[in-house]
Amino acid sequence: MGKGIPALRIGQGARELHVNAAFHANEWITTPLIMQFVEDLACSYARGTAWQGKNTRRLLSEYSLWVVPMVNPDGVELVLNGVSPEHPYQAKLLEWNEGEPDFSNWKANIRGVDLNDQFPAHWEEEAERRGQLGPGPRDYGGEKPLSEPEAVAVARFTECHPFEFVVALHTQGREIYWNYRGYEPQESEVLAEQLAIVSGYKSVKLTDSDAGYKDWFIQQFRRPGFTVELGEGVNPLPAESFAELYAEIVPILLTALDLQMVNR
Repeated sequence: MGKGIPALRIGQGARELHVNAAFHANEWITTPLIMQFVEDLACSYARGTAWQGKNTRRLLSEYSLWVVPMVNPDGVELVLNGVSPEHPYQAKLLEWNEGEPDFSNWKANIRGVDLNDQFPAHWEEEAERRGQLGPGPRDYGGEKPLSEPEAVAVARFTECHPFEFVVALHTQGREIYWNYRGYEPQESEVLAEQLAIVSGYKSVKLTDSDAGYKDWFIQQFRRPGFTVELGEGVNPLPAESFAELYAEIVPILLTALDLQMVNR
């Protein structure tokens, strides 16, 4: 619907990492979480103070962290504000949502396509497994891979940067997914275990799941990629859970920045 998808960079290092959030509309809380992390990381850098034992000036002199805080702005707006009579997709959205005006459970973009089922990584198999034949709140991967502008934008952005690894923030389950069909590098499992240790999350070797951003990144570049499922409960996780979720995400991302310095 014409909205921009901002990307921001923090750090001056030549080595690049990437974190994105809000692929799924009802997982919008991942956006303020990653923005709070960036703000606190910048404050730590500016003050020259350590953050949870990490020397942020050292980290950000070697690394540049690229953050895409909201992959799915149209979907997030729909979840938070609903649909008005003036909305250009009102009739279709209500039809796809079975006439229900409450869109709080909506995962897809404004065209009813699940953006994390959009990537050319065994897309056909995922579409068959999902069995979703048309637009709706979730699980429809579109007519073809990369049919949606949001997915295209993230893919092209990724191709323009030599990211050493990527993290996609989702909710919920307190799990970390690190593999994809054996395409992942050998160190991925060890890195995921380290992230799990600092967070209390479970490192999970996932099967029967394709066409996600993390899957495509691993397949395309043969580098580590992680999906982090933050928190526990039912999506959308309530705003009241922000502090608890933030306490979980900070050690994950700080350790992720330091992992690459240890595991070169």
